[in-house]
Amino acid sequence: MTPEPAPENAPPPMGDVGRISGVLLDPKKAFADIAAKPSWIVPLVLTIVLGLAFVYIFTTKVGWDRYFHQMAETNSRMQQMDAQARENAIQMQGKFAPIIGYAGAVVGPPITALIVGGVIVLMCKLGGAALKFNQTFAMSAWAMLPRVIAGILAIVVMLTKNPEDFNLQNPLPFFNLGGFLEAPPNSGKFIYTLATSFDLFTIWTILLLAVGISAGTRKVPFSKAVILVAAPWIIWVLAASALAGMFG
Repeated sequence: MTPEPAPENAPPPMGDVGRISGVLLDPKKAFADIAAKPSWIVPLVLTIVLGLAFVYIFTTKVGWDRYFHQMAETNSRMQQMDAQARENAIQMQGKFAPIIGYAGAVVGPPITALIVGGVIVLMCKLGGAALKFNQTFAMSAWAMLPRVIAGILAIVVMLTKNPEDFNLQNPLPFFNLGGFLEAPPNSGKFIYTLATSFDLFTIWTILLLAVGISAGTRKVPFSKAVILVAAPWIIWVLAASALAGMFG
């Protein structure tokens, strides 16, 4: 018997290295491959390693004590405390911050991918797109690659900038609208948080997820996919900014 010929127009599967370059340079092809054969280990490992490196360098180069002293100056509740109580609170925060930072670097990316993947599945069902959770989870993991680039740039800034001038809340101000505003208390925390949320790398991630939906279903146009991704993100940003304004 002669073997059956391979289906015409079926592209060869991409390896992980090919997917990395593809997500950044040819996302339509890459996400079609990710939807056909979902995987998530490589992007999550890259994100976790970068996060651990960022926390380590911040802890040793900038320091959590300096960070929490700066935060206390803009926190109305901290300013209402007497000097000793405020200093004790700062010391306690500085003691546990590295532990929380390292733990967040490890568990944050997979939890984020789970949440984003779940939201995308729900939005796709509402929008008539047939995608499974394992597909959207993988898409969410791979769409984090722009954040890896942002993290690398933030580390470069942290290593070259005066520690006193490094802003952990907005380490790359030239890539978001918050760079046009003064940091709190000179700007309101609601407006500042809202402005810093609109950054190049977040928009890049949203567009990648939209490409993933469109390429994975082949029935949802890219414009509709952008709406499916952007709508819940806008709701999240408004809620987070409101909380920062009330309790920040």
